[in-house]
Amino acid sequence: MAIAAERYEQIAEELSSKQGVKRAKMFGMPGLKLRKTAFAGLFGTDMVFKLGQDTEEFKKAMKLEGAQVWDPSGRDRPFKDWVRIPSTNAAQWSMLADYALQKALDEQ
Repeated sequence: MAIAAERYEQIAEELSSKQGVKRAKMFGMPGLKLRKTAFAGLFGTDMVFKLGQDTEEFKKAMKLEGAQVWDPSGRDRPFKDWVRIPSTNAAQWSMLADYALQKALDEQ
């Protein structure tokens, strides 16, 4: 957990310096929002990103080992636009967070 939390903190610090990005709790976990739109968060030892299921970024993310559509409830109710990326792919998290932020900006 420590490595995942540390990597998330680095990403959160970098992104929270950008206008409109704030740290916030979402679903009881640390997350990042652009104004009122959540776009990334730390879910246990994984990070989750709102990329949009029809985007190339989502499709690329889903090809990473262990990637899955995020189901925060664990009750087979996935959030179709969100992808969950395990810490084994933490090197990709920053890039995915940038994609998720850009998607949130595009939706504003």
